[in-house]
Amino acid sequence: MTEKFSPAIGLGNCHLQTVFARFHRPDSWVATECHWYYTPDGDQLGLHLPKPLEDCPDRPLVLILHGLEGSVASPYAQGMMDALMRKNFQVAVMHFRGCGGVPNKLLRAYHSGDSEDPRWLAGELRKQLPDTPIMAVGYSLGGNVLLKWLGEDGEGSPLAAAVAVSAPMDLHACSHRINTGLSRFYQRHLLASLKNSLEKKAMEATLADAMPNLKEPGNFASFRRFDDAFTAPLHGFRDVDDYYTRASSKPLLKHIIRPTLIIHAEDDPFIDPAAIPTKSEVGPGVQLNISKHGGHVGFIGGSLWRPKYWLEKRIPEFFRSVSCH
Repeated sequence: MTEKFSPAIGLGNCHLQTVFARFHRPDSWVATECHWYYTPDGDQLGLHLPKPLEDCPDRPLVLILHGLEGSVASPYAQGMMDALMRKNFQVAVMHFRGCGGVPNKLLRAYHSGDSEDPRWLAGELRKQLPDTPIMAVGYSLGGNVLLKWLGEDGEGSPLAAAVAVSAPMDLHACSHRINTGLSRFYQRHLLASLKNSLEKKAMEATLADAMPNLKEPGNFASFRRFDDAFTAPLHGFRDVDDYYTRASSKPLLKHIIRPTLIIHAEDDPFIDPAAIPTKSEVGPGVQLNISKHGGHVGFIGGSLWRPKYWLEKRIPEFFRSVSCH
């Protein structure tokens, strides 16, 4: 059993926990090859593989779902691929539509409740690997998507086990939280990245005329404004409130049957504490691993000079414990 998370000496602050790994990761790099899967609606999903997949019942495949504007190059994805492969798991990173610097083909992209794409991809992987257990780990936005997917599918989930890290399970509460105090710096950074992604897509002549107004500064003033101007209309939601209600995973957590670990820090600068579920709000398959400290996708222990990435121990151990039963 992994010890409870304790922050590194000198990294007790939630913001230091959140940003440290971006600048202090080891130099090792997990090289991957992108395989394109073409969706039924005429778009494409990129699946990044460090090694070719093998149909092997003793080597589960772990599908990694990144966070907002993340990719296979995100430090947490790199670290988790390396940690899982060391424990003899197969790994794959799914890029949500338009992520990783490659614009997708349709006007729509991805959002916090986009469970249909990983569900479809898991079905394709199941055809390729009928005897291989499929598991998943989702970070931040990817964690909310994963939990929503698990709750929607219940007994019918194709996943053998799952882990969600720092997931914004209540999007209403989290949109307010990230628009306060120092959290607004993260909001500003992510909105600039989203604007850049949309501008790249708008260079495609067939999409430019249908794109909401990219030149209106107010549309990028906050996540709530952005989601009302772009996310909701581009993905079939009535407005931002309809999107936040239908895309939040928290109301579905009680329907999760598969073994699932939710890892979260109470000091997460992205997530309102009201979004953290209690034991009575989750299904029988869910374990809650709630720490006082850890920031957003941080959880760095050890020391400043010898950091230990606790998630890279805790998550493989959880998957291994499930595989042994």
